[in-house]
Amino acid sequence: MADSTAVLLPSVEISFARYEEVTAALADPALVPPPAESGPVGGMAWLRATVARFSAGEHHAARRAFVEADLAGLDPDALRQAAAAGFEADVRVRAVRVLAQALGLAEPEAVARAVGVVARSYFTERPEDPEADAAVAWLLPRMLPERDDTARAADTAWAANRIGLLVQACDATATLVEHARAADAGTADPVAAALRHDPPVRTMRRRAVRPTAVGGVPVPAGADVLLDIAAAQAGRPDLPPLTFGAPPRPCPGRTHALALAAGILHGASALPPAAEQDGSVPDADVPSAGIPDADVPSTGIPDPDVPDTDDRDPVGLVPAMVEHVLALAQTWTGWDGRPVATDGRTYTPHKAIRRVADHLLDHLAEVEARLAGEPTQPDHWHASATTTPADLAPFTPADLDEARSRLTRLARIWAARLAALTPDQLDRSPGRGWSFRQIAFHVAESAYYADAVGDLRPHERTTAR
Repeated sequence: MADSTAVLLPSVEISFARYEEVTAALADPALVPPPAESGPVGGMAWLRATVARFSAGEHHAARRAFVEADLAGLDPDALRQAAAAGFEADVRVRAVRVLAQALGLAEPEAVARAVGVVARSYFTERPEDPEADAAVAWLLPRMLPERDDTARAADTAWAANRIGLLVQACDATATLVEHARAADAGTADPVAAALRHDPPVRTMRRRAVRPTAVGGVPVPAGADVLLDIAAAQAGRPDLPPLTFGAPPRPCPGRTHALALAAGILHGASALPPAAEQDGSVPDADVPSAGIPDADVPSTGIPDPDVPDTDDRDPVGLVPAMVEHVLALAQTWTGWDGRPVATDGRTYTPHKAIRRVADHLLDHLAEVEARLAGEPTQPDHWHASATTTPADLAPFTPADLDEARSRLTRLARIWAARLAALTPDQLDRSPGRGWSFRQIAFHVAESAYYADAVGDLRPHERTTAR
């Protein structure tokens, strides 16, 4: 960085790294993004000269309006959910594909791949990249609506800025995701940590169109100014990060970029090789108040390994399991009040119904959270480690009716949810943890709790596994 006491000559590069200097430079109208030299319509040079990113003054305001209008029609929550449900391992492709789809563009995946080619030359002042030129030419008509010839010029400028919007999603958003993934495992908000400590945009450049001064340092006309965003943020952790710029030119897509990043962070490309301990594994049974069992905490249903699957349709697994549970429950109305010991735990009719219902509800909540691009919520079930006074109550015909209503409805919800999923969503599921197919097979094992109580018809009391 240049010493603030040094003599600064025109046409040199001057660096600023203090937060106050950087924000002052970003607010100075004499310092503008280095202007882009134009070229033939439909090429990289033309694109750079036509987007808001590399313009200033009235041109910037008019071009930014195109971007703001596009963003105004997008719901950040919908972007987050769509990003979480994506399957592309390439974060750049997924971010752009989701955004292109939300903008209503045809061939969103092909658009995303073309934007990736454009992105590699987008920040090059004099791009010479025939492949990028060809990608711009291919993208341009796919950005344009059907309009008459009189509106074509405005449409072309609007289309260029739409390409620019997609390029920003390709690079900055994807880099934010990568840096967030690299954050410490215990970080509560990895996106915020990345924005603060490892920003995807580490520097910004400006050029002086007339003499000015920043923090008392004279900046002559024609000088290039390098703004060290990362250093500025590190020096003032009490002030907002500058990754998304600062007034009067803050990034208009900040909310949308954060939504895409949050969705991707819970998406399929983050899937670990085995289940994570975040609510997507068998229940974490915790001893608590009530009538304690004479056993130690375990994982509820035995075998905490990844569930086995086969060629059965997962849609029918939960209804079949519930039908089996209710068939056994019909024999429990004459229960003699004695708990049944199974695998070192005790079970009763009420406890078996409670555990089946809780298990279905727990994993249903996990599936819905992952589809929505949200973190799963760790459960706090007392589970099988505790037998409550309510578990010891008589199991009456009215209780059987309640159990039938509760479990049948849960089974129908599970069947409807699984039927709505594509094969990719079943096997390459968004979020961290087992695939949804594996979860379906896992919850189908909830019959374990009813089998622990067994068939209680007179003279036929069993405790089959």
